[in-house]
Amino acid sequence: MASIARSALLKQAASASVRPAFHNSLRTTAFHTTARKALLAPPPQHIEGSVNDAAPVPPPSPSHGSYHWTFDRIVAGALIPMTVVPFAAGSLNPTLDAILCATLLIHSHTGFKAIIVDYIPQKRMPKIRMGFNWLTNLATAVVGLALYEFETSDVGLVEAIKRVWAA
Repeated sequence: MASIARSALLKQAASASVRPAFHNSLRTTAFHTTARKALLAPPPQHIEGSVNDAAPVPPPSPSHGSYHWTFDRIVAGALIPMTVVPFAAGSLNPTLDAILCATLLIHSHTGFKAIIVDYIPQKRMPKIRMGFNWLTNLATAVVGLALYEFETSDVGLVEAIKRVWAA
């Protein structure tokens, strides 16, 4: 009787050792049926110096860092009351409307500049970064001119939003 039980246990152990490997391979291959494809080629890479070189320290500039961040937070915080007040009070003041347009323009410009600084490295892609900086400056100038024309020769931003909202 012991020999029958032993052979049955050996069969179970042998089949148990084969099954998990077979089942694991089925589970992993179900997720790996397509080849991995790179969407974009990596940008050109160049290594300067060695591992033991000191990290370069950028020159201090008051327009970068905490002053820049503080200015962005002040502009973003100022947009909240400047957006709500004309609609809540019902006043159509062209000066307040112009200040709102200028603040929106500054907020958008600094936001796009921050995106460019964060996602397009100066060292690896200097020409692409310069192109995006010029494109941002051009877009800001065009939008500023369009907002000026809209404010001076048409109803203005706040009144246009009121009309669209009521339609």
